[in-house]
Amino acid sequence: MRFSLTTWNINSVRLRIDLVAKFLKSARPDVLCLQEIKCIDDAFPLKHFKRLGYEHIALNGQKGYHGVAVVSKLPFEKTDIRTFCDKIDSRHISVEFGAAAQLSKPLVLHNFYVPAGGDIPDPALNPKFEHKLQFLDEMKACEPLHPRGDDRHILVGDLNVAPHENDVWSHKQLLKVVSHTPIECEKLLAVQAHGEWSDIARDRIPLSEKVYTWWSYRAADWTAGDRGRRLDHIWVSRALKDCVSDFQILREARGWERPSDHVPVTATLEV
Repeated sequence: MRFSLTTWNINSVRLRIDLVAKFLKSARPDVLCLQEIKCIDDAFPLKHFKRLGYEHIALNGQKGYHGVAVVSKLPFEKTDIRTFCDKIDSRHISVEFGAAAQLSKPLVLHNFYVPAGGDIPDPALNPKFEHKLQFLDEMKACEPLHPRGDDRHILVGDLNVAPHENDVWSHKQLLKVVSHTPIECEKLLAVQAHGEWSDIARDRIPLSEKVYTWWSYRAADWTAGDRGRRLDHIWVSRALKDCVSDFQILREARGWERPSDHVPVTATLEV
């Protein structure tokens, strides 16, 4: 069975619902994982998604900030929400697909929005950066999050870390910039290693090649210097590594009218 999913930090789902609709009508993934929906559950545009054929929706929203959602053509068996750092800040939701989605074995999908971490890469001076580092530590320590043996798990989201040298436009210039500091990169890669997760992008694209999913709003022309970072990730468990048949980053979405600063990232698996 072909199973396609997209992760996208939408930076306000209500503000950009027309862009989401444009994407879904074109790409038609089975599942769309959104981050930074920036609305409470009751304000989420459910009717828009249902009209587009995405009738199954799992929400963990928050007024004005953060928030994650999974919208799907396929029904869920169950959903779960985990909190990190003792904060109720809507940064995780997971769903499980099974027999109702015509899968012979369960498939668990985690959707994350890792804290951005502010501007100062010093936890003693910046509580936001301290929060980010603690969040990454707790992701590693959360054993139910990590697949074992033949578990079929997928982890996606805006993980807010560009862990490899060519995940940023300039490794040397960004070493002291939050999202690419050595401590963040080490901690995210430790999360990945602990769960034996496979990073689809870097499984398919050599580490020597530049790969980006985010371009700052601060640049007057985001294409001019192409100063991007790869902050949005799709990881799969060892049992799914050989099932990946396609991977796409929709770079052109950054040039749409009133875009998010992130673009959709899509993977297709044969499950």
